[in-house]
Parts: sequence; structure tokens; C-alpha cells
Amino acid sequence: MEEEESMLWRSTSSESNWTVSATVGRVMSTLLGARPKKLEDAISRLDIAPKRGLLGVSLEQSLWFLHKYIGDAAESSSSLDQILVPIIEHSLKHKESKHGNQALILLNWLFQDELLFQALAANLAGIILRKDDHYVALGWCTLVRGLVEYEKNMNQFITNGIREKYNALLKIFCSCITHLLSILCNGSTFQGGFELPTRLSVAAADCIIAFTVALSKNDLAVNRSDNRPKSSTSNTSNLPITLVPATSSEKKVKTTCKSPNVSNNMEMKLLLWDHLDDLIVLVQRLTAWSRKSRYLHAKGLERVLNWLQGTKRHYGCFQNEAGSPMLKTGVLLLSSCWKHYGMLLYLEDNRFSQHYGELLDQYLSGIQFYADNNTEERTENKDSGIETIKFFLNCLSLLLGRFDGKRFESAMSEYRLQIYRVLTSQLNCADEDVIDGAVCILKAVIFKSNFSSAIGSLPDTRQMDSVLPLLLNLLDERDGTARAVVMLVAECCSMSTDSWCLEEVLKRLASGSVLQRRNAVDVISELIRISPDLIYCRQDIANHLLERLGDEELVIREQASNLIPMMDPSLVLPALVLLVYSSDERLQPSASNAFVSVLKYHNQKFEVICMLLDCLSNICQNPDLPKASVDGGEAEAKLDTNRVLKLIPEWSKSVEDWNLLIEPLIDKMFAEPSNATIVRFLSYISEHLAEAADAVFHQLLLHTRGQKEIDESFFTRWESRTYTSDVSVELQHSLFDQSLPIAYSQAASTESF
Repeated sequence: MEEEESMLWRSTSSESNWTVSATVGRVMSTLLGARPKKLEDAISRLDIAPKRGLLGVSLEQSLWFLHKYIGDAAESSSSLDQILVPIIEHSLKHKESKHGNQALILLNWLFQDELLFQALAANLAGIILRKDDHYVALGWCTLVRGLVEYEKNMNQFITNGIREKYNALLKIFCSCITHLLSILCNGSTFQGGFELPTRLSVAAADCIIAFTVALSKNDLAVNRSDNRPKSSTSNTSNLPITLVPATSSEKKVKTTCKSPNVSNNMEMKLLLWDHLDDLIVLVQRLTAWSRKSRYLHAKGLERVLNWLQGTKRHYGCFQNEAGSPMLKTGVLLLSSCWKHYGMLLYLEDNRFSQHYGELLDQYLSGIQFYADNNTEERTENKDSGIETIKFFLNCLSLLLGRFDGKRFESAMSEYRLQIYRVLTSQLNCADEDVIDGAVCILKAVIFKSNFSSAIGSLPDTRQMDSVLPLLLNLLDERDGTARAVVMLVAECCSMSTDSWCLEEVLKRLASGSVLQRRNAVDVISELIRISPDLIYCRQDIANHLLERLGDEELVIREQASNLIPMMDPSLVLPALVLLVYSSDERLQPSASNAFVSVLKYHNQKFEVICMLLDCLSNICQNPDLPKASVDGGEAEAKLDTNRVLKLIPEWSKSVEDWNLLIEPLIDKMFAEPSNATIVRFLSYISEHLAEAADAVFHQLLLHTRGQKEIDESFFTRWESRTYTSDVSVELQHSLFDQSLPIAYSQAASTESF
């Protein structure tokens, strides 16, 4: 036997590279093509020396050759691509197969040898960096995720190579996260205004999630409490007990046990902390990809992103302080939460649907438990309880947001009432983030709107119509519930196929109840935020907001003044000009503020200024409006436009580019030579025009050059009184046109010269 082995290796070493490659290929084909059970049996029977038979025919011979080949390559630092590439391709090809664990079985066996493990792991990490091949990269992601999640993919283990080398393997794979992130950032396509991932970027994202979730395993508990809620589910022990709030600076980390693995576990958690910036980029990409078809999931991701960024801000400043208790708190907090967040972020997870019921029970029970305890705990513990409720709400959003239509409906049929009961109790919470999280989930449950409305998916309005009367009744009070209901009612109005919901809101906006009016104006504000196009041209909403400028409540007047600029200017500006002349002490200041806000909101649109000038010109002779006083105490015949025009300087400060307005203003002045309002308007912005004097005089010269000279015969006929009425009008217009530049010069600041 020994002589045969020696001859075999001597002959092999003397063969050409082609022959060696062919032999390696035949060996890999034999091993990867074997049934998993037979491969495991062959490994269990394997001796140090090969058995008789042709090379590559028996599994034992192939295993022996593979072991020897990798050992020689490790000693000579040679590439192992001929071994690893077939394994990678096999992993991708048999990704969905129940009998495709050959790659994991082989690596689990080979990893028992430290020399072979180091060579294989280093070469495996290097392949993704060296090979610019999407197929290989996709297979690589499939293989390494399988290695990291080996406990899920292998029912039993005849060897312990992966388990024994797990932490070392994980550290090596984490060195590839930066490259995987580059795949994520460059692996998107755009469809209908939404960003969608490619197949490779999905696999890369799941790889990063698998690596980082693995780093967070075996958490040390943070502030463990003996009276935590018990659950019958198998995963309850994995839930964090109390989360340290991001605003706390005095919380200490309490460990509940000491073991030889504590330092090793902490090392892995510190490695996770080192990748905090990478987690932020990962969640940003996942959020962008989820907006089209997983709206609720995207909202959960946004809150997770905010939490990650807040954690970095609060604890990152202690990064360079070795042994800092605050840094340790941040590290453990990140690890504790990311273990659960990450589990809910996988883009491809075929086993996920098997456990969603257990997770829903955990999250709802957790919210209820900490909500109940918050009423009994001291103030310093309430912050921690609120943060934990936010955590469970985020998990609930991520979980429900993963479901497709059928799965979502199935979950709602079983859990809708429980979700209603638990989440409505949170609407009275003092924390705005808790209310926002609860409302977001309730909105999806009520409207069955787990998808973005931007893709044209129509909500089921039957559920909405059944709860809308109840929601409207909740607008009669001013409390936490009403603040949350405001968002739900606004969503109803934006989705409703008729105007009934909006009309009910407008009735409350005109109500005699201050509370109803405040809630109604909040609904309009939220509706403008989520559906600005729906509101922009609504004359009825504009009229109600204009009426609220005279409301007895200052808060309502201010809100109306802030919302009016978001309406179509043609619906509000003429009315605002009239309201500026009001004698009502409440109405007039609010109207003036709203008037200026409208001009500022559209500060680069000349058509709005043109609308204002036309409006002033049309109403200046209105006998019902105030007149300007003269020295003798009598009223002039014309409207005192100064009351409106004196507000113009405040608007003018907001104009960023006067060149966009100068040309049309000068054009309008020459087009309407008898309109004195234009010249007066220009006098109120003279300082700004002086700063753009070159553009102003350039435009004036263009118009002056285009004017025809006055014929001397005009003066002769004028002196002899031999002119007709038509000639008189023509002469007057010509003289007026010639004097317009002079009129402007008198109105303009001397700085222009």
C-alpha cells in the first residue's frame, strides 16, 4: 500500500499542470456528486492512508487526495481556486436542494486541520476580492452564508470543524464586508422612480446580515431583571430585557454570569461595533429597496437607521477611551438589539414564515409588559422602558412589513384584534416616537396597506370605512390618542375615493369647539404633508384656512398662516390682499403674515408677483376699502396701496436671484404704462434693484431703443390746436413711454447711479 501511494504521488507530481487540473476536477466532481449520507460515511471510515483502487473512483481515495492536495498547497502558499471555485458553483447550483450539503460536509471535515483551515479560509475570502465574476460572487455569498448559518443547514455533525473554528472564520469573513458593501451600493436598478436590488446585491446584503448577526450571538444581558415576562416560545430568552436609552449617560451594564467565553464574546461584539458605519450603510440600502413593495418594512428600517445613527452619536465619542463603561454599554446595546433586528432584515429567508407567530406573540407581549410596568416604575426606569417599547415596535414593523398580501391577510385574521388592543393603548404615550410607530402599524392593519400607494395598489376601503366614524369621534378631544388619530384620518382622506372624509374634517374646522378645530387643522396639515397634490387646488380647503386667520385661538391662526402658502396662489392671494385691509385686530396681522409667507414660498415665480400687481390695480378703486389720509384729514379717491406694498420689503429679503424677476417686471412696466402701482412696487424694492443695476438698465435700454422718436409735427399741431383726438392720444402715449425710464429712476434708489 505504501509503495502504491508513493508511486501515485510521484506520478502525480510529474504530470503536467493540465493533468493535475484534470485530476482535481475529477476528484471534486466525485465528492460533490456523492450523496451527503455516503459522503459522511466515507469521511467517518477514512484512514490516513488511501485504499486500493483507481484515483478518484472511490470516495475514500478522493477524500485522501483532496486532503493531501490542500495540505501541499497550504505549505507552498499556492492558490486553491481549483478546489474552491467548484465548491462555490456547486453551492449556487444546489441552493434550493435538500441534498446539496456536500460543500458544507467537506469543509466541516477539512476545517478540523488548522493548516488546512487557514489556507482554505484565506483563499475563500480572497476569491470574492480577486474575481470580478458575478456568478462566482453569487455562489460565494451562498456558500459563506451557509457556513455562517451551518447550524440551520446541517441536521447533524460527524465532525466539528466549523464549530471549532467558527469565531476565526467569522473574523476572516468580516474582512470582506467593505467589498460586499460596494456590491450593494453599485447593485441597484431603477424602476418607476424606485430603487430595486439585483440578485447579487440581495445575496451580498444577506451575507452582511448573517455575519453581523453571528457577531451578536451569546449576548450578555443588559440590566437583566428577574421579573421579566415569560413566554412559551422558544425564542423568548433571546429578547433584550431592558434597553439603555440613547439619551441616558448614567446607565451601567450589569452582567449576570461569568464564564470563560465572556472575553471572547466581548471581542466579537467589539468587532460588530467596529462595523457600525457599515450597518448604517446597509440599512440605508435596504430602506431604499423596500419603499416600493414593502412600505411598512421600510418605515421600520427608517427607525432602525435613526436608532443606529443615534447610538453612534451617543456612544461613538467614547471610542478612543479604553475600558470606558459608556463604550461597553453602547457595544452591548448594539449587539443585543442587532441580533433581533438583523434576523428580520434578510431579503431571502425561506424558513422565516415558520416562526412568525412566535415572534408576533413575543413583540406584542413585550410592548404590553413594559407599558404596564411604566406606570409603576420610577422616572429613571421609565426612559429605559420607553426605549424597549420602541424596540418592540420597530421589530413589529419589520416583521409585518415582510409579509406579502396573502401572508399579511392571514396574520391579520389571527392577530388583528390583539394588535388593535396593544397598539391603541400606546396612543396615549408621552413619547412621539412611540405614537408614530404605533400609528404606522395601525395604518397598515386598518388599511391593509403594506405596499406603497405610489405603485398604484388600491387599499381595501371596506375596513377603512368601518373604522372612520370611530376615528372622527376621537378628534373631539385633545390628547395623545387624538394626535395619533390625526395621522390616521389624514391617511383616510388621502385614500378615500370620495370627499366624505375630508368634508367631515372641514366641518370640524368650522366647528364652535376649539378642540375640534385644532385637531381638524392638524389633519389638514398632515394631509398636505402626505398628499400635497391632492390639496393644492382645493378651493374649499383654501376658504376654510382663510377663515381660520381670524380664529380666536392663536395656535390655529398660526397654523392656518403656515398652511396657506402651500395652496395654489390663485386661490388665496386675492383674498389675502383684501384681508390685509381688515379692521379686525386678530385677522389683519394673521392675513399680513400669510400674505408675506405666500410671496416667500413662491419667491422666484414672477407670475405670483404679476398676480399681486394685477390684484392691486383691479381693486384700488373699490369704495368699500380704506382710503389714504391727506394733510387736511380728507380721504384720497384712491386706495392706499401702501398697506400692502409696505410688506414687500420683507418678501424681497427672501429673493435669491433677482435676475429672474427684473426682466418680466420691466417688461410689465412698459406694457402697462398707465399702471402706477408697478412703479410704486419697484420703489419698495429699489435697494435690491440697485444691487442688480446692470440688469435693470440693460432692460431699460432695450425698451428705449425700441421706441420711436416723437415727430416735430406733433408739437406744431399741438401749438396751433389743429390735431385730432387720435393724434392727441398717440402723443400722450408717446410722451408717457419716453418718461417711464425717468419715472423709474426717480423711484429707484440713488445707489443705482
